Amino acid sequence: MEPHLSIDEVARRTGLTAHTLRYYERIGLIGPVGRTASGQRRYAPSNMAWIEFLLRLRTTRMPIGKMQAFAALRGAGDPTVPARRQMLEEHLAEVLAEIEAMRCAADALQAKIEHYRSCEQRLAPESSTERGNEHEQRKSVPAGAGQAEGD
Repeated sequence: MEPHLSIDEVARRTGLTAHTLRYYERIGLIGPVGRTASGQRRYAPSNMAWIEFLLRLRTTRMPIGKMQAFAALRGAGDPTVPARRQMLEEHLAEVLAEIEAMRCAADALQAKIEHYRSCEQRLAPESSTERGNEHEQRKSVPAGAGQAEGD
């Protein structure tokens, strides 16, 4: 079994600061954490699993107030399982809608990028070798050549 971790170890593993971990505990996102005889926090594997889930919720941009409501339901035990499931289903629907909106926005950006690429190709000056070849061809054709007599 994994040993209990100090706040600094949890901070390193999660990318959260010790200040944020204490704040999450203070506002009820993380339940009371075990402590040593000297009062230092010791995070159990179950604390780590919960913190990792909170980080996933944060990644999905769940507002902290909703995270607190979810944590409160979780703390109330099994009778709240249906409410927790419903809350996550509603949030998932919001996340999927945001993903679709981002997909549409990304498609629009890609189309605009392609538009500008074609504009750049159209506006780009001819390469110097092409200009040089045209200039040489014009110089080598005698004046008046190619004109029909009597023009």
